[in-house]
Formats: sequence, structure tokens, C-alpha cells
Amino acid sequence: MTDQVTPPIGLRQRKKQRTRDALTRAALELFVEQGYEDTTVDEIAEAVDVSQRTFFRYFANKEEVAFSVQELAEAYFYAAVLDRPAHEAPLVALRRSVSAAWESIDEAIREVVPLELHMRAYRMIESTPALLAVHLRRNAELEARFAREIARREGVDLEVDPRPRVLVAAFGGVMRVAARVWSEGDNCTVAAIRDLTESYLDQLPPALADDWHRPRPANPNRPHPNPSSPGQGRGHTVTVAGADGVCRA
Repeated sequence: MTDQVTPPIGLRQRKKQRTRDALTRAALELFVEQGYEDTTVDEIAEAVDVSQRTFFRYFANKEEVAFSVQELAEAYFYAAVLDRPAHEAPLVALRRSVSAAWESIDEAIREVVPLELHMRAYRMIESTPALLAVHLRRNAELEARFAREIARREGVDLEVDPRPRVLVAAFGGVMRVAARVWSEGDNCTVAAIRDLTESYLDQLPPALADDWHRPRPANPNRPHPNPSSPGQGRGHTVTVAGADGVCRA
């Protein structure tokens, strides 16, 4: 009898990851091309040449695959927060986590799908009522996780001290606004969303504390908040990346 050679665990895991990534990419491509509601699990499986049963080994449903890349990016950001030194103030820790996580998030997304596809999928989520409701719920759950971590870092009781929730809500709101503006722009690079997000985060302390009627000096080191040309309106058409990675209408 011929001995059967069992493949190394690492090889099996890589094959599983390739299948999962292929299903993710096929699903997002179909969602942005023909709509989330009009795409079936059978179509996603067929695009990867696997069975429906195989799809359900990796994802519970279409909703889960629609948010899989977003969940990946969120995991990198949360890990970056956990890595921040304990002496940093909460807002500083969150802010520096964003700056530290960009490169890792960029690499992680590109290993699964092209960045422009991720951008288009983000817009698809925000324009699909069924997914938007899930998106808002997931944001609330994520903010609750971050609030618990901030409370733990600072040694405060989340049930009696509202500051962790207030801080995370304000910070998360800025992140969502920046992501939405980026997704509607003409530059889908990570550098664009990084610069845009940091320029928006720059506005958080003065927006909360400053007298808005007192002029503030411009920061020459920070780019214009709009990733397209300053003073130009932002379009609302789905954009596609060119060979150089720049999204064009």
C-alpha cells in the first residue's frame, strides 16, 4: 500500500487563504458591477470555480464577505492601538495608531484585492440600504471595543466615566467622514486617504475647543483637505484606477 503524504499545515493554510481571497475578490467585483442585492452566492462561487458548499466554508453569507476587507483593516488599526505605550494620552494613542497602521493596512488589503476595488466596494456599501445598516451597527460595535480599551488603558470605569465613549465617538466620526470624502475623490491611493485623514484629525481639537470666530493660521505642512485640486467641487461618480494607481472618473 502506498503511503499517503500529508501536506504541511502551512501549505494547506496557504491554499485556504488563496481560496478565501479569491472568493472575496470575486464577490466585491460582482457587488460593484451588478449590485449587492442582485448578486447570488452561486454567482460568486461560480466565478471562482468552486461549489456553493465551499463558499459557506469560508463565509456565513454575502454580508460577511462584503465586509471582510474592511474587517481586516479594522483589525490592523485595533492592533496598533494595543501596541501604543501606556504613557500616551488617549487621543495621542489613537492618532498615532492611525499613522502607524497605514502601511500594514495597505499591504494587507493589496494581498486580497486591488485598492481601487476596495474603494469602490466602500461606496457600494454606503449606497446599499441593507449594507449601510450593517455598516452603522459594525461601527458602533467597533467604537465600543475601542472605548473599552481606552478605559482599560486609563484605569477608568466605563460605566461611570463617559470620556472614553465620547473620545472614541468623536475620533470615529472624523475617520468616517475622511473615508467617505476619500471614496468620492479621484485619488484612491493609500497616501491620499492617509493625508486626508490626518488633515481632518488636525481639525478635531480646534473644532471641539477653539473659538470658531477667531482666525487660525494655516498649517503649511498639511495638504488641502480635499484630495482633488483645492477649490474644485468633488464628483460623485464611481471611479476606476488607472495603471498608475490614480483613480479617474
